[in-house]
Amino acid sequence: MATDTPSKAAAQPDAPKKTLKGDYRKPGGISKGRPPLAAKPQAALSSVKTRQLIRTHHALNKQLAKAEADGDTAEADELKKRIADLGGLKSYQQASQLGQANDRGGDSSSVLMEWLKPAAAQLGSQPAKLRMLEIGALSTKNACSKSGLFDIERIDLFSQADGIVQQDFMERPYPAKDTDQFDIISLSLVLNFVPDAEGRGEMLKRTCRFLNIKKSLPDKLQAFCPALFLVLPTSCIANARYMNEERLTNIMASLGYVMMHVKQTAKLVYYLWQLRDKSVPEEQIFSKKQVNPGAGKNNFSVVLHANRKSRAEPREAKVKEEKCTDVETSA
Repeated sequence: MATDTPSKAAAQPDAPKKTLKGDYRKPGGISKGRPPLAAKPQAALSSVKTRQLIRTHHALNKQLAKAEADGDTAEADELKKRIADLGGLKSYQQASQLGQANDRGGDSSSVLMEWLKPAAAQLGSQPAKLRMLEIGALSTKNACSKSGLFDIERIDLFSQADGIVQQDFMERPYPAKDTDQFDIISLSLVLNFVPDAEGRGEMLKRTCRFLNIKKSLPDKLQAFCPALFLVLPTSCIANARYMNEERLTNIMASLGYVMMHVKQTAKLVYYLWQLRDKSVPEEQIFSKKQVNPGAGKNNFSVVLHANRKSRAEPREAKVKEEKCTDVETSA
């Protein structure tokens, strides 16, 4: 005798009612157990405002250099006040540091560390670390600092005392002995901040006296030390009336430098120069000369004189006003 078989629906216990995916209004939905999404951190200044601030600092410091060279104390005082109203050196440093944030192009010293990879093992095995001088340094958390391979001394390009901005590196005494010299100098987005062309030439010349060319190093380290890591806005080389890579190479060669590496991006150009030879003073005559004429070019230049006086001494010639498109220092 056939027995009644329960239907499939009747054999199963009552199933819970389904809810639509994403219906977080229901009690016990995932919204009750998940913390809210963290908002993306925002920079203190937008990239546009950062660039504007840097350009303004450039223009004011250039005008200040001219006013001081002309002996126009009233104009110089007014320009110092305007710089102070912008936040002074601190605001420029903050803007430059923002320019190297990860969302603005990143840390320029990571390029240097990439170039030094072949020698990294020897660097790590050395009993004494390589000595590095970072000029215009803003962060202790860049790639070089975190590598643990260097004994780093950091100095600002500018310091401010009693309201007067001075150039630390340009006034710094030369090392008295070899052990006080350095194996690597970093000039990352620094040279273009010097307000006049002669000052830039003098800065490059001074780097030679701070590098230890006599130090004995293992083979792989000798392949690049002593070295100058130089970073500039690409526009200083690719879109300048008085500068291009050939001219920069000739200037550096007169100082004893040989180009080891170069990398160019849309915004920055990176160089690693090895100091191999002694400077040749009679070859160090590079006046302001057009090498890339045309409209829309900026006036970035480097002027080098064999017997130029120290910046600590009175300057004989007045700084000529440069009407140019300022180049940026942030990535």
